[in-house]
Amino acid sequence: MATTATMATSGSARKRLLKEEDMTKVEFETSEEVDVTPTFDTMGLREDLLRGIYAYGFEKPSAIQQRAIKQIIKGRDVIAQSQSGTGKTATLSISVLQCLDIQLRETQALILAPTRELAVQIQKGLLALGDYMNVQCHACIGGTNVGEDIRKLDYGQHVVAGTPGRVFGKYDSSQKLRTRAIKMLVLDEADEMLNKGFKEQIYDVYRYLPPATQVVLISATLPHEILEMTNKFMTDPIRILVKRDELTLEGIKQFFVAVEREEWKFDTLCDLYDTLTITQAVIFCNTKRKVDWLTEKMREANFTVSSMHGDMPQKERESIMKEFRSGASRVLISTDVWARGLDVPQVSLIINYDLPNNRELYIHRIGRSGRYGRKGVAINFVKNDDIRILRDIEQYYSTQIDEMPMNVADLI
Repeated sequence: MATTATMATSGSARKRLLKEEDMTKVEFETSEEVDVTPTFDTMGLREDLLRGIYAYGFEKPSAIQQRAIKQIIKGRDVIAQSQSGTGKTATLSISVLQCLDIQLRETQALILAPTRELAVQIQKGLLALGDYMNVQCHACIGGTNVGEDIRKLDYGQHVVAGTPGRVFGKYDSSQKLRTRAIKMLVLDEADEMLNKGFKEQIYDVYRYLPPATQVVLISATLPHEILEMTNKFMTDPIRILVKRDELTLEGIKQFFVAVEREEWKFDTLCDLYDTLTITQAVIFCNTKRKVDWLTEKMREANFTVSSMHGDMPQKERESIMKEFRSGASRVLISTDVWARGLDVPQVSLIINYDLPNNRELYIHRIGRSGRYGRKGVAINFVKNDDIRILRDIEQYYSTQIDEMPMNVADLI
């Protein structure tokens, strides 16, 4: 149970320093009216939803769940920011399920996500948590059968999760997504959603929703310019925020390996693999071409690896993710399409073969490697001309990334 160690009121915001079993010293800056609800039983949730929560394996709410769920259920617009791996996606799933009228077979909540994989994961989470509720939930994503979408929507879906482009396409009268009963719009990984590429599509979707639609944003990072944008479509939002310099994950050990030139990275990677025993690992590259090249090189060197990027057909990506989740595949080489919100608990190691082009992607990448208090290690390959980027990441997250020690194998 969270205990409040410090409390100082400043205007409408209050800072709380929490001591959590899994999250020590996470400093929240929250709106004044946000209360802490320490258990799922005291949130006023419906019995069939509680059964689903406990059957899923949750025992107690995480820090963000203790603060955000009740506010969302009350109908407030909410900006919720929490570290990767602290239950953000379950926060929105539980809140959405509580607010549904199951007897009404119309779409009541719309959840937008930046990638198809995350939309599918949200759909699966909703169906699992809502297992005792007879909830209908459909993932509207590119690369799937449009006819199947229409059939599912015609049947009646309580919740639609999807990527902005595909969802907006369903507004066409022939495509059956009726918006009259929608009462909640949720943006998961809102920082990515509101970036330049998705911003216009979100506005397109929002314009067709009923005027009183509740809006919830959930994300790991919320830069200032994104908070400003929320003013356009949120009304008096409750803020549940983690300070930016607290965002590096507790329990994730971060290191760098100096490689003078690009061509030395591959030998360094092979050396690492000869010395490490790894449960599961993800290797990030910045381009699809690099992913394909590195996958081929690793296989030529007799390493068993799988790979994924945005150019692959949807079915192939789903198959690769299934193999990786099951543990059949232990090493995944990917672009940042994998970095956002995809939950594979056994991942113990992240290797940034390339440092991310965008410093805010760094936390999304390394956040995969120690979810829910599990320990993890992140190793960054740094060329001479990458030192500036590494220092920028350190400064941005108020963290320190040390040179990798000889005994790194003991840390994984």
